[in-house]
Amino acid sequence: MRGLAALALAGTLGLTGCADLGYYWQSANGHLGILRAAKPVPDWLADPSTSAALKAKLELAQRIRRFASSELGLPDNRSYTSYADLHRAAAVWNVVAAPPYSLTLKSWCFPVAGCVGYRGYYDEAAAKAEAEVQKTHGLEVAVYPVPAYSTLGWMNWAGGDPLLSTFIGYPEGELARIVFHELAHQVLYVSGDTVFNESYATAVERIGGAMWLQREAGEAARREYAQFDAQRQDFRALALNTRRALTQVYESPEAKAKDWTKVEALKQAAMADFRNRYATLKTAWTGPRQNAYDGWVARANNAAFGAQGAYDDLVPSFEQLFERQGRDWPRFYTEVRRIAALPTDAERRSALQAATGILHTRLDRTEHTHNNGDHGV
Repeated sequence: MRGLAALALAGTLGLTGCADLGYYWQSANGHLGILRAAKPVPDWLADPSTSAALKAKLELAQRIRRFASSELGLPDNRSYTSYADLHRAAAVWNVVAAPPYSLTLKSWCFPVAGCVGYRGYYDEAAAKAEAEVQKTHGLEVAVYPVPAYSTLGWMNWAGGDPLLSTFIGYPEGELARIVFHELAHQVLYVSGDTVFNESYATAVERIGGAMWLQREAGEAARREYAQFDAQRQDFRALALNTRRALTQVYESPEAKAKDWTKVEALKQAAMADFRNRYATLKTAWTGPRQNAYDGWVARANNAAFGAQGAYDDLVPSFEQLFERQGRDWPRFYTEVRRIAALPTDAERRSALQAATGILHTRLDRTEHTHNNGDHGV
């Protein structure tokens, strides 16, 4: 499961004196390190020391990049025409936090990205240190690796977002999806509405990924993708059911009465059911990714479920919107931009419902409070 597309550079685009300058410094320095490591794809292809496997992936990525512009209406710019070997497991590590009896993510606010339910770090140890700080505030915390992020087109003058070693080795279908997802963020981004942004980009990656596999991929790539995607859909359905169960617990009469002993018992029962159902689900899975979600399940908590919901909650609505726009990409983007321009997330969800007929019930809510320039639940 990929994490949220971390806009780690966003804070550096408008530094202010009241902000955490140490955090912004690591964001700026981390992204500049990626840019320094990036070289144009033709340079890697011409380098005799580049492995044949990497050359094949880079050539595939360029075909995917051209398909994104010509067939999906995504921006035709310098993004993903260069490559950087980061020599680490992730581009950034995100920290998410939530209260013990809520799926509401703590939010952090930045000059460009607005308020988002995560905080990204280029160093894993720094992310884990931030997680420990959040735990001292009584929050449940998750730290997860992010293979790619978008700078929303702001850095195209400097070469755009490069392909990275953290995802270049993905299977063909997954590589296509991640490129489509990140480029979708360059089409539009709503400051402070993580669920809208990520659900929209996930819908673009899913629709675009299916088109790529149908039109461009070979049979082996289609079979590989179909096997893992079936497992992914099984897991997402299970996670959605668990988020609903947890939401019921946190909105139960026991919670309203602040009977936290009973609420804790109900919560643990829901979590145990989630893990038991996952163990049963896995028995039907085969292949090299059978254990892909084991770590996530073992560490699952409110923060993890809250972050996961940002990817999924509005995806069916955006997919339906694409169908209602005649599967026409320019018409789809125009309609999404119209909805995105509405001033509040409630108005955007209402407009999305009116445009698709799909009723959306929020399972998590991002609330913003102010505390000396930082923002929390």
